[in-house]
Amino acid sequence: MDLTGRVAVVVGGTSGLGRTIALGLARAGADVVPSGRRSRLVEEVCAEIETLGRKTLRHTVDVGNRKSIDAWRDLVRQHLGHVDILVNAAGRTARRPTVDAPEKEWNAILDTNLTGMLRACQSFYGLLHESGRGRIINIASLASFVAFHEVAAYGVSKAGVMALTRNLGCEWALSSINVNAIAPGVFRTSLNQSLLDDTERGRELLMRTPMRRFGFPDELIGATVFLASDAASFITGQTVVIDGGFLTSGVNS
Repeated sequence: MDLTGRVAVVVGGTSGLGRTIALGLARAGADVVPSGRRSRLVEEVCAEIETLGRKTLRHTVDVGNRKSIDAWRDLVRQHLGHVDILVNAAGRTARRPTVDAPEKEWNAILDTNLTGMLRACQSFYGLLHESGRGRIINIASLASFVAFHEVAAYGVSKAGVMALTRNLGCEWALSSINVNAIAPGVFRTSLNQSLLDDTERGRELLMRTPMRRFGFPDELIGATVFLASDAASFITGQTVVIDGGFLTSGVNS
């Protein structure tokens, strides 16, 4: 599971779980290039990657813009030579009754969470194929499997992530690209903290999780490094759930 000599790019790697994953890949030996739209966050995480002795590249990226992704890809190729690992961790959500959901908001969530993922996969396909051991790791969700109240757009986008992972896993297997996903359980991040902190929703999620706690971000690193490594060379099209038992549980009290 040593990633020394490999280059990883992490879409949405400057905040939340994406940042944790980017740093985890660097600790496993990879040179890591994280992306985001905010230059301050790009600078912060890249500086931390460099303190680990890894190479990186500072560049802001908008997953909603294919030209932006392609320009980033070309810079990575120019400065680091190759890409072996692509992690798609960019995401957004909003809570509201679905009957009131504006079409613009619905489209924006799907564009970031699902279509943006497709853009990155398409853009980096050639470099991952050239690697001969390409790895794509998409960030899915418990919402890929079950419904959560008043976040229909997010749930639809994450169900799509799992379907996209399966389809690309089949389609790109002969291109030497393994495509898998990780579905985190409830991890408190800046994206969801307002939905979890001292709310009935947060308390219910804890009650439904057999371990009775939210996940710690570092608990995603092991699965990510595994799926990025040679140890996962015969795994593709799969979604690994890291949820403290949430999806397996029935009655917890």
